[in-house]
Amino acid sequence: MITTVRYGCKAIFVATLLVSFAACGGANYDVRVLDSAEVQVVAPGSPGTTAESSPAASAADKTAPARELKLHQRPYTVYGVRYDPLSDHRGYVEEGVASWYGDDFHGLKTSNGEVYNMNAMTAAHKTLPLGIYVKVRNLRNGSEAIIRVNDRGPFVKGRLIDLSFAAAKALGVAGPGTAPGRVEALGNRVQDANGQIRYEPLPSYDIGSYAVQIGAFTVADNARRVAADMKSRYGAADIQEGEIDGQRYYRVRVGHYPSLETAEAARIDFERMNCPGAFVVAFE
Repeated sequence: MITTVRYGCKAIFVATLLVSFAACGGANYDVRVLDSAEVQVVAPGSPGTTAESSPAASAADKTAPARELKLHQRPYTVYGVRYDPLSDHRGYVEEGVASWYGDDFHGLKTSNGEVYNMNAMTAAHKTLPLGIYVKVRNLRNGSEAIIRVNDRGPFVKGRLIDLSFAAAKALGVAGPGTAPGRVEALGNRVQDANGQIRYEPLPSYDIGSYAVQIGAFTVADNARRVAADMKSRYGAADIQEGEIDGQRYYRVRVGHYPSLETAEAARIDFERMNCPGAFVVAFE
């Protein structure tokens, strides 16, 4: 998709590059997230790459490799609705409709790359961090179970969590198909030397070294001009060179932010300044 973005007084032509990922065992949802290896955009329909012609860039234009969020940690859209996965599960408690999915998805990949096993105690949730454990209570019969979240969904209006068949059976949801439920996030499960199980937060990716990518160009000189302007305004800006399908791109990344929170605040500011394709990247 080719989009026009305004940078100052100039129009920059950009193309969006998006890929699909599995949800609830790989159903045919219109699910879109950003390509981890290439240009990424966190807002639905945001631009990421320019459609110019480009000479080769010098080695001085290269920056350190970026460590992007994992595919399942990034914002995504389903039928045009944006979902922002939580970076921290602590304090999460919610009530809603619990449903389940079974043999139609058995053996297919889940959103975090695992293989869905309908006989394992797992579940899909739209925003909780994948890999954590949750305590689910059936509010109709009082039964409870501890379940690991490894998939995204459900994307049916009003539903909170999609249980595996085993989890649904344990909670008494398999028969009726749905039930009112309560989901409490527990965290990452750890077992000590004495066999005692405890739950703790997942490793945080909030603290680190972040920048905001405001555009990508196929003409190196254009990228250099924008980077120089951004550096004069914000004190730090550099260019990362990459290649997509044989086409070389020069990505302008601005600032050095000590946390994901401060970088996200800066991204919002850039969007307000006519950079709608801005997104956060993290450096090693």
